[in-house]
Amino acid sequence: MMIKRAKIVVIGGGTGNFVLLSGLKKYPIDLTAIVSVTDSGGSTGRLRTEFGFLPVGDIRQCLAALAEDNSFIRKILLYRFFKGSGLKGHNLGNLILTALTDLTGSEPKAIEVAAKIFRLKGIILPITTKNVQLKALYVDGKEIIGEHEIDEPKHIGGIKIVKLTTKPRVNIYQPSRTAILQADLIILGPGDLYTSILPNLTVKGIKKTFSKTKAKIIYIVNLMTRYSQTHGYTALDHVNAIEKYLGKKVDFVFMNKSKIPLKIINVYQKEKGYPVRDDLAKETHFKVIRKNFISPTLIQKSKGDILQRSFLRHDPKKLAKSITALLK
Repeated sequence: MMIKRAKIVVIGGGTGNFVLLSGLKKYPIDLTAIVSVTDSGGSTGRLRTEFGFLPVGDIRQCLAALAEDNSFIRKILLYRFFKGSGLKGHNLGNLILTALTDLTGSEPKAIEVAAKIFRLKGIILPITTKNVQLKALYVDGKEIIGEHEIDEPKHIGGIKIVKLTTKPRVNIYQPSRTAILQADLIILGPGDLYTSILPNLTVKGIKKTFSKTKAKIIYIVNLMTRYSQTHGYTALDHVNAIEKYLGKKVDFVFMNKSKIPLKIINVYQKEKGYPVRDDLAKETHFKVIRKNFISPTLIQKSKGDILQRSFLRHDPKKLAKSITALLK
């Protein structure tokens, strides 16, 4: 008798999805990555402006994670040009996806072709196929439009975001809705709260879809705060924001319990980022899973990359092991 493979859906942005997918693809499960399409900075933003296609950066990260285990393929997809006036800063994977979109006529078809070329161990879906911008309303009444402007604002950071929407309002992509409804397990995070995870939860139809899914929901709390969007946020603040936009309670919360090295804390303090404080109570509606989830490898920015990046990441193997244990 054939044993049914568990269906796991990962929802987030490029970096967080890359971490999760890199670990989970080693297991005999059916993987689907649902990706936000509001990115407006760096190479992605330039290509989006010039071609008018959906932003490809987060999708490219998922391609690199799910591609056949070949280090050279991953290097191709993640390679960033650091010379030349025209190509400098552009990512090769972004250019490949842009070319495929131009050739096939749509972003979903481009992803399908890329999946065959790179022999993906999973499916990648955009949360919507409409060209949208992210809009944030702050507690002081200020509004900012554009994911990059929210993530790296020109105004003084540390101001709380009270409402996140898309402009214009758009519907969830039907295949993404179906994947959520058919999932056994749905994972949100890790990733920047207001520019990677929550953009997926602002599209029309998301709350209705989650109200119907029978999947268990995991939220992976970030390791550090971001001054531009989560300054002063505790672990519970992160969970409350997720549940507010989700319209549903989560079942599990993954919280790192290991101490972050002082030298790493000092690096983040220069950007006014701090370790997320664990204030999750023992008695609550979700189960807290506390383990050492930190990757021992620090991330170095590639040449030509002008965007602010996280140096500390979750460990793909540690996360995947704890996640798949829940399936048993």
